[in-house]
Amino acid sequence: MGCWILNESLSITLVLLWLGVNLYLFIDTFCWYEEEESFLYTRVILGSALAWARASAVCLNFNCMLILLPISRNLISFMRGTHTCCRGLWRRQLDKSLKFHKLVAYGIATNATIHIVAHLFNLERYRWSQAPDAEGLPAALSKLGSTPNESYLNPIRTFNTSTITELLTTIAGVTGLVLSLALILIMTSSTELIRQVCYELFWYTHHLFIIFFISLAIHGAGRIVRGQTPDSLLQHSATFCGDHYTEWQVASQCPLPQFSGKEPSAWKWILGPVVLYVCERIIRFRRFQQEVVITKVVSHPSGVLELHMKKRNFKMAPGQYIFLQCPSISALEWHPFTLTSAPEEDFFSVHIQAAGDWTRALFKACGAEEQARKEPWSLPRLAVDGPFGAALTDVFHYPVSVCIAAGIGVTPFAALLKSLWYQCCEPQTKLKLSKVYFYWICRDARAFEWFADLLLLLETQMSESGKAHFLNYRIFLTGWDENQAIHIALHWDENTDVITGLKQKTFYGRPNWNNEFRQIAYNHPSSSVGVFSCGPKALSKTLQKMCRLYSSADPRGVQFYYNKESF
Repeated sequence: MGCWILNESLSITLVLLWLGVNLYLFIDTFCWYEEEESFLYTRVILGSALAWARASAVCLNFNCMLILLPISRNLISFMRGTHTCCRGLWRRQLDKSLKFHKLVAYGIATNATIHIVAHLFNLERYRWSQAPDAEGLPAALSKLGSTPNESYLNPIRTFNTSTITELLTTIAGVTGLVLSLALILIMTSSTELIRQVCYELFWYTHHLFIIFFISLAIHGAGRIVRGQTPDSLLQHSATFCGDHYTEWQVASQCPLPQFSGKEPSAWKWILGPVVLYVCERIIRFRRFQQEVVITKVVSHPSGVLELHMKKRNFKMAPGQYIFLQCPSISALEWHPFTLTSAPEEDFFSVHIQAAGDWTRALFKACGAEEQARKEPWSLPRLAVDGPFGAALTDVFHYPVSVCIAAGIGVTPFAALLKSLWYQCCEPQTKLKLSKVYFYWICRDARAFEWFADLLLLLETQMSESGKAHFLNYRIFLTGWDENQAIHIALHWDENTDVITGLKQKTFYGRPNWNNEFRQIAYNHPSSSVGVFSCGPKALSKTLQKMCRLYSSADPRGVQFYYNKESF
């Protein structure tokens, strides 16, 4: 349990570090604007709403600086390949980059809300300080700027100016509206429901981030937050002259205060990440230009399309994934697919299930629905970005690995099992990995007959090469009816399974994970066991719990390390 806790505590530590930096920036900026003398007169009109607006703005800039980094796929892949992050706990944190991206997005939404509300209060306070019946220092400060030798503090010059007018006629107002609208569209279209029902809407709307960052960079150019200039502070002490505002220009020690807008700083925060992301997009564009040759198209039952492809200088590892684009279907959309071929093969392949508009269009474009196969020259042009690393690439780093797939989540494990067979058959290859437990949970095994065929091939070849003990696999069928039960009873065979044709019999129902993990812990009492899964959240939570429960408190005992496949 100790190492499992260390892994989880590292994730929590990183989240707490992010929260701590946000909190520090907010409190430090808030206190500075509450105490800084150059903004004393600004606070007279606005009160604490000034500090709330500025503190949230700094946190907003900080999170906008971070938001692009977790989605820079090539940067993450580079970090995976460095010595510091190539293994262990730090590498597993890189597998959570999308979670961190979402966390930062929530931070942006929270601080943007605070910033907007605070500035709405500020605009109303600016406006009411211009009211005909306004009195005292706020009224005196708001009237400054009426003559050529004066600079203004209040950006709203008349009481008749409405908040809506200010929003629609100023740089800060217009860019603020654009920023708010873009953020709302990006956040709402990123919900799991939208991504599942209409992925294209999510994809296109997410690219509003370009408008968001451009607007953010010029938002501060409006300089709506104004303070006393340094030269003015030397001649006009706000702490003293604020109490003698009726004597300004009369008393020599209190000349008229001069004000200027605060210089925009958002661009300084986001410049570095934006440059990195531009480089990322340049790399993707170069890959888009590289030729991809489709060498084979296979149509499997239940709407699964298998594509074999070749590309110059393409190198992969088991468990990696690529992004595919088909310009004839969409000029902008890229979709992720796990590689199902082994690195030892002279091609790379993907298995695509026709589950959405884009995948169905690709299915049709490749002629998978037709009886006659299309000629190679008539197949659609594809562009490939990648490959990119994923959690499954760490399978070989453990002496024992447990691989758990649910439904179509079996796809990432195809390349792994193929590569294991190639390496087991190579006598010169010495693997740290000595045992693989593979669990496949599916409602209907016939939906993934291509994978059952792969298992049958591996079972036969490993048995012939004397490596049958290396792979222990179990298939659990969760969806079966009375007709299937009758078929199984009538065609029962002691040697092979009726459903899959494999030697290993199919189990019916769901695995008892307590029993499975208890047995693995018993079989490998002093080993590091990597647990890899690709499936629904409920399964992931259960497996995390099992890893925590069955990891030994003694570091010398069995330790389970959980890794979830996600991209």
